Amino acid sequence: MQRFLYPFLRYAATLGLLALFTSAPVLAMEQRLLVLGDSISAAYGMSLQEGWVAKLGEQLTARDQPVAVINASISGETTAGALRRLPELLSEHRPDVVLIELGGNDGLRGFPVTEFRTNLAQLATLSADSGARVIIVPMEIPPNYGARYTASFREAFPEVAHETNSLLSAFILDGVATDPGLMQADGIHPTADAQTAMLQNLLPTIERALQ
Repeated sequence: MQRFLYPFLRYAATLGLLALFTSAPVLAMEQRLLVLGDSISAAYGMSLQEGWVAKLGEQLTARDQPVAVINASISGETTAGALRRLPELLSEHRPDVVLIELGGNDGLRGFPVTEFRTNLAQLATLSADSGARVIIVPMEIPPNYGARYTASFREAFPEVAHETNSLLSAFILDGVATDPGLMQADGIHPTADAQTAMLQNLLPTIERALQ
């Protein structure tokens, strides 16, 4: 009797295991989002927990989205400085999405737009070559730098996004930079109260990149 039961039991056990594996929920793999920015993303003048990058992580966690947000932003950073750091960051974190929020310091220091534009394109290309989806965040500079320089600076962001097949977000300080109540005393850096609005400006593009 046991001789006849053994093959049946083994067959039943195999079916049971198959049912267990096929009915188990498939867990979504965690994605990694690397933010490469300057003081705007480094939460200048406040704690890191108050900045828009930290708020993004909190929001994704609240939605049960498995995304690790890595903030590699440095106050005062330029595109050239970020270009020197990026290869190591890509190797260490292997991000699925790279958000580039840079250029403001290049513009404020009057760096040639051609130099800044080349650096921005290299940042996007290196990130894409590593397998990451790229988001470029456009920046604005004060008009007192001259109409020609200001226009060339502004146009560089959509041009590079188009050339490198990157996503172009909305202006992070839209509705913020023109509101004195949301800017710090220096007139350049947003306050802690502005961070939620900044995140909302970027969130549609971030969600698209994470899909």
